[in-house]
Amino acid sequence: MFSQTQEGGSSLRNKIYQHLKNAILNGVYKPGESLIELKIARELGVSRTPVREAIRQLELEGLVSSIPNKGVIVEGITEQDVEDIYTIRKMIEGLAARWAAEKITPEQLKELKDVLDLMEFYTGKGEIDKVSELDTRFHDIIFRACKSRPLESVLTNFHHFIQRARLVSIKSSGRAPISLEEHKEIYNALAVRDPNAAEKAMIRHVEKAKSNLHPYLAGHKVY
Repeated sequence: MFSQTQEGGSSLRNKIYQHLKNAILNGVYKPGESLIELKIARELGVSRTPVREAIRQLELEGLVSSIPNKGVIVEGITEQDVEDIYTIRKMIEGLAARWAAEKITPEQLKELKDVLDLMEFYTGKGEIDKVSELDTRFHDIIFRACKSRPLESVLTNFHHFIQRARLVSIKSSGRAPISLEEHKEIYNALAVRDPNAAEKAMIRHVEKAKSNLHPYLAGHKVY
């Protein structure tokens, strides 16, 4: 899957790390499942060394644990993790929306509107996986528009970290049309370059997405 002869060591390790992280976050590897170095190396067509290094990085992030006599076990994301992440998201995404309202370009506004129109189209058709993909694009544009590399980096990581939770949320009964209206509020605030309104609209959006997860989270792991 990955060509070892064409990749530098750190680049190969990072690609394997991203591959494994995506697999964990998307539920390919379930909580409690073992990650076996040799098996992964064979599947990806690489040596065990970059796989071991990638797993070590996942362990530092708390996504896996190394347990004596059991090996490396997938931890997944708990209810408390999701609670914490949404609380942090509310604060930093509110700030991103505020800064975006001050710095967004006409081209980025048009890009946002195009994405919003597509979200409305696919929401109407009930194609929720497509809506979720567009949701990510919508937020990514705002992250870029805030023109802060440190903030964009943090935000991108957080969105990636909870992608499964967001998909669960938007698939919940009746959530997609409501989410669409929340995105419209955010866009309208950005279009008139109102930092206060943009920040408040974003905070409301994140709060509602979080509250929408509560019935699902009770007694479950998101991943």
